[in-house]
Amino acid sequence: MSDPYETTEAHLDRLLGRALNSFDLPDALVERLGTALAHSSSLYTTHHSPAAGLWRETHRHTYLLADGGSASLWELAYRLKGDRSTRCEVFASKAELGLAVTGLFGEAPAEAVADPSQAGGAADDEVESDLSVLSALFAASAPEDRHREYAMEESADHARRVLRRAENPDRPGEAVAERLRSAYAHRITQAFGGRQCLADGRDAGFSLYEHAFVLLDGGEYSLWEVEHTATPDGRHMCEVYGSEAAARGAMEVRARVR
Repeated sequence: MSDPYETTEAHLDRLLGRALNSFDLPDALVERLGTALAHSSSLYTTHHSPAAGLWRETHRHTYLLADGGSASLWELAYRLKGDRSTRCEVFASKAELGLAVTGLFGEAPAEAVADPSQAGGAADDEVESDLSVLSALFAASAPEDRHREYAMEESADHARRVLRRAENPDRPGEAVAERLRSAYAHRITQAFGGRQCLADGRDAGFSLYEHAFVLLDGGEYSLWEVEHTATPDGRHMCEVYGSEAAARGAMEVRARVR
């Protein structure tokens, strides 16, 4: 049902194009789905009854949206008795999916309650947090040179805090701060850590961290934070730069290793 190399836009167009009832979806939902950045599709339930000539499958299509949220479409693919053609319908919720199953097949809508990962089918997969869904989606869509895991919680606020604690006068300015207000995911990686050296004849520690942010426009921007104690009174100090080269250059200036 899903091509791993298909773009999210093409996937959504194909899904809505084959659904017989796509025009019933709320306009606001379709508009939000048009901003989708990534998607994941999975088989939710399957029911085959050769003797009765019936067949159906339900699929869940989850989308990561540009506003940082997620949305799911529930697809019902089925064949009726005496008809070998496959029909598809799509719904905005499991409740609507269940009603459609009842109307078409005249039976209890197991699709509305069952979780295929559990033998008893009693658990509802909606208890899975949005964070884990979005993390999985972004990891699947991220280029290979990106790190595997991004935190998707208060990323714009994290960027603001990093810039606020920077004490260097040449820290990134308002243009960078404005761009990072659209950050919806981030990761922190230690690029250089805990080295002790002599700075002006005194012991000093240096660490370098990359704060990488994923932006709503699909771009990525990194802040490079230097933490050190190469200060006149030995206190801890943070400096932030817009490139790794600038951050390492600052460390070289602060640390005169003897």
